[in-house]
Amino acid sequence: MNTHPNLTKNQSLVYDVLSKAKLPLTAYSVLDDLRESGFRAPPQVYRALEKLQKLGLIHRLESLNAFVACRHSDCQSHGLIAFTICEKCGEVTEIAEKSIEMEILSLTEKQSFVAKKTSIEISGTCVSCTAPNHKEQL
Repeated sequence: MNTHPNLTKNQSLVYDVLSKAKLPLTAYSVLDDLRESGFRAPPQVYRALEKLQKLGLIHRLESLNAFVACRHSDCQSHGLIAFTICEKCGEVTEIAEKSIEMEILSLTEKQSFVAKKTSIEISGTCVSCTAPNHKEQL
């Protein structure tokens, strides 16, 4: 089990499941994985997910209604996080690119809007799924 400081037992269990998952998990998938650990109801999972999000340890992928563990140690310092989501295999890659963040801030400032946190989800096909058919798609 993950021993991240300041997490309750339930939060640690949820974080551990998401950290080990190869693909994004829905709240109900997390619940199913943790039934043997004493989880019985969705609110237990949702409370843990909410706290983990506030701490910047996990991210919610809106388009999938699913969650992934953060792969960057300093995620809270980023105002923008982007994700690539493979439509074939489900692989999710987290991108924290300062130049994209600066461009988004510039665009929002032109609209007299102060952006605090942004998440971008880019759907497509990863290189592993594209490679065999790459020439056909060109």
